[in-house]
Amino acid sequence: MESTLAGEARELERLLGLESPPIQISYLETPPAGVPEHPGGVPSVCTFFAEARERPFFAALPAHEECEVGAFVLGIPPKGPAGERLMGTLGEMQARGYLEPGEEAKVAHNATPPNFVAYGPLGSLPIPPTGILIFAKPKAVMLAMETARFRLPVLGRPMCSILPTLLQGAPVAVSAGCTGSRIYTQLGDDQMIIGLRGDHLTPFLAELRRIAAANDWVAAEDTRRRGAAAHPYVDPARAGR
Repeated sequence: MESTLAGEARELERLLGLESPPIQISYLETPPAGVPEHPGGVPSVCTFFAEARERPFFAALPAHEECEVGAFVLGIPPKGPAGERLMGTLGEMQARGYLEPGEEAKVAHNATPPNFVAYGPLGSLPIPPTGILIFAKPKAVMLAMETARFRLPVLGRPMCSILPTLLQGAPVAVSAGCTGSRIYTQLGDDQMIIGLRGDHLTPFLAELRRIAAANDWVAAEDTRRRGAAAHPYVDPARAGR
């Protein structure tokens, strides 16, 4: 029998028109039973996000340290070699004009890190989600923003900061991503990230159903009006399709 989370994942896919499943991220004190451990060696924390669309796995905290920015966001103290790499990376980003001086202090990050993190398609893990991430196109982002009544943060770099932003109080957030995350996860130029706090999934879905139905009505009405117009706009790039 399909789990409740798996059913809610399928409904998110249908209502938002997703091309890949929503993923869940679960912060844990101990390894999850029956879930394989990731072999490690990934260049970024967000690489785990991308791989989680394909299969469930968990990773211990040290497996996240190759990514100095992602490790900081996860809550790993910037000490030792990882801290030195972080300071060097931030200094180079500022020198190149990518970051403004002091911008890093405003990046959301966990106060303390979890011992383990489990990743996988929503509903594929035997534990509830701490957060849910959705790789989405602009129309899905539009629906998520309407579902949240536009009361949500819209974030930029680094993409992984969407998780601590959710845990610090935002039930829903949207991220435009960052250059690094687009490289590491192969995030399409036409995609963004929707984030849901794990405990907000059920109420979000309830409101999303209403919003999706309302948008279906608006689409039908506007299609009728466009069809009745004497001179409707026709996109030259789509003409003849």
